[in-house]
Amino acid sequence: MARAYTVGTIALALDIPTKWVDNILSHYQVQGVVQKRQGVSRKVSLEGLLQLTVSLVLTQDLNIPISHALRLASDLTRTDGHHRTPAGIGIDLDLARIREDLEARLAQAVEIAPVPRRGRPPRSVVEPPSKTGRLD
Repeated sequence: MARAYTVGTIALALDIPTKWVDNILSHYQVQGVVQKRQGVSRKVSLEGLLQLTVSLVLTQDLNIPISHALRLASDLTRTDGHHRTPAGIGIDLDLARIREDLEARLAQAVEIAPVPRRGRPPRSVVEPPSKTGRLD
């Protein structure tokens, strides 16, 4: 995987809540997503992010459930933006324009997205008041 993006960067680039991205990645299998174990942040490749972007467009424009949108987005990204249903309904997406727009938004998001902190938070410098009431 050449370049991978964090959930926070993705949410910033797509202008959606971080919780939405995290929930989608938790509940659905998306190609290009690396999730190792609990405590290790997810990383998403550009192809996985393109699939998320297309599924977001499909849910917003066609009002279809995210599970169907993710499957359709997977097909659309594999076939250069063209899909035909068994009934003959065709969907054509300008995948090159979507990718170009996504890459521009990603470039901005990478610059301003916070880097996730790792490890335990630093210990407070100020001692908290004693809860026992004793004066030590």
